[in-house]
Amino acid sequence: MTLSIITINYNNASGLQKTMESVLCQTSKDFEYIVIDGASTDGSVEFIQTFKLSNFQTLSYLSEPDSGIYNAMNKGIKKAKGKYIQFLNSGDWLVDNFVVQNMLNELQSFNTKEKNDDIDIFVGKKISVREDGKIRKEQNSHYVGLITFYGSTLQHTSAYINRSLFDKYGLYDETLKIVSDWKWYLIVAGLNKANVIFTEINVSYFDTTGISSTNLNLESSERKKVLEELVPAPILSDYDKYYLDIVRIERLKKHPIFYRLFWFIERVLFKFEKWNIRFLGWKSIK
Repeated sequence: MTLSIITINYNNASGLQKTMESVLCQTSKDFEYIVIDGASTDGSVEFIQTFKLSNFQTLSYLSEPDSGIYNAMNKGIKKAKGKYIQFLNSGDWLVDNFVVQNMLNELQSFNTKEKNDDIDIFVGKKISVREDGKIRKEQNSHYVGLITFYGSTLQHTSAYINRSLFDKYGLYDETLKIVSDWKWYLIVAGLNKANVIFTEINVSYFDTTGISSTNLNLESSERKKVLEELVPAPILSDYDKYYLDIVRIERLKKHPIFYRLFWFIERVLFKFEKWNIRFLGWKSIK
């Protein structure tokens, strides 16, 4: 089995229906589908059973109380048999019927081209969806380093994650409520340089009304706590001081005319400072 798609759900029957329908109508069948439900009482379990009775052989589910999002995700990982794992939680859905087929074909193409069967994280693109139905296509940065996770993260619903990484680096931290997936990416890709490959395939629609998108204060406090735990204080201090400057420079680079003007001004200031040090920095000893 190449892929395991995992959906977690709790009392979101309407979102779950949208998610499951998008998965079960895929043209490719080279995946298993796992639904982890937190003992929902809104008809979610009955809906899952309806699909199970339709003889979709690779669909399995578990419905029992859990201690939170990441506890449920970890249950899914433990059940997964695929080489790669994708998390597509209830309310999110695949963009069309060919997503899995296209992603697996391109993943195989990269493996063949690189002569490497160990791509760690294969990241497609997600499309964010607001409550009013408006969408925004998200762009992947195509660069992954510690700076990626200081201010951002990798896409999650559109990523195929090599399952072996969970054996090597551990499961999601269940003490965190919002940012445990970000913390895991930080450890695996930011601090240990996992092999991350990007593709331009649109993979998933992402529901922006979830807790990770709406509780920004909790997200910020959890991120700060994790960074202080994992990143040496001198390095973190440098990021705290210079991160916004780096972001501004990267933004300018997207607009060549403004960047050239900025570069010219910076060179003038550099020459002035150099001239000032060379000719005016010397004082007579009295």
